[in-house]
Amino acid sequence: MPIPFLLLGAFGAAALGVGKSIKAGIDQNEANDTNQNARYIANSATESVTEARKNSYNAIANLGKEKIRILEDSMKPFISLFGKLHNVDLIDSTGLEELQRFRIDKQSFDELREMQAMASSIAGGALGGTVLGALTAFGAYGGAMTFGAASTGIAITSLSGAAATNATLAFLGGGSLAAGGMGIAGGTAVLGGLVAGPALAVLGFIVGAKASANKDRAYSNLAQAKEFREEMKTVQSVCKGIRMRANMFERLLIKLDVIFSPLVYSLDQIIYENGTNYSTFTPEQKAIVASSMSLAGAIKAVLDTPILTEDGKLTTESEAVADSVKGFLTVANA
Repeated sequence: MPIPFLLLGAFGAAALGVGKSIKAGIDQNEANDTNQNARYIANSATESVTEARKNSYNAIANLGKEKIRILEDSMKPFISLFGKLHNVDLIDSTGLEELQRFRIDKQSFDELREMQAMASSIAGGALGGTVLGALTAFGAYGGAMTFGAASTGIAITSLSGAAATNATLAFLGGGSLAAGGMGIAGGTAVLGGLVAGPALAVLGFIVGAKASANKDRAYSNLAQAKEFREEMKTVQSVCKGIRMRANMFERLLIKLDVIFSPLVYSLDQIIYENGTNYSTFTPEQKAIVASSMSLAGAIKAVLDTPILTEDGKLTTESEAVADSVKGFLTVANA
């Protein structure tokens, strides 16, 4: 019996409807898979940046700790001992021409004394976030740039202010907008002048949208996720540079202190045995005084040189000082 034309049309419409439903299902699955891939890319990039941030922040904090340690353990007794000397005249010191460039003058000595007072203020504070903030600010920016014209007895909360309000340190430490930081967007804008990555808070497709629209949105999300990943690679690179510079400064301080500490001990013995009149010292004793002053100057250069600019870039000054101190160490160890 012939199938009525209308019935054939109904079968055809039904088949077309099934085909569209299958196509919609395929598109939906493809959208889900694509969105899942986008989320994975974005989450992996975020995790990598978080790790890089944490490592760079810890490196800066460790540098701050090393600065405090040297100021307390070696520089404090040197300042006390050197302050007792009188009739100091280094013109007749011989054989130290290569070390002269770091020798401290009265102004530098006064700055060291003030820096040491700040170190004592930090070291004497209760353990907590404010102290960590002060250590981090001190590690990143040194004394003068961080605290300005500080004075003995300055409050720990004041010392940590630079870390609490500085966008770079807030970003590296994970600070939020509420905590005075600028979050990831502000941090990436600060670090090397980068532009914040695309917003990827919600990568899923819009509920209730058509399957084809979901698929289009998913591929748009995937493209944004890949763009975000590339920008975060740049942030990781900047964080790595900060970590390496902080680690280098920490190693330089350790190497300088290995030479400086015995000189401070020798200076103590000289004063104990011969008094404080520099003019009565032997040439060898005068050389110890001159060497200790040169080491103190080299240490001060590292202590007081910022490794970061206010907008989060590595300073060219820190690279120059590092190279100079490395040359100094080569001569001092010869």
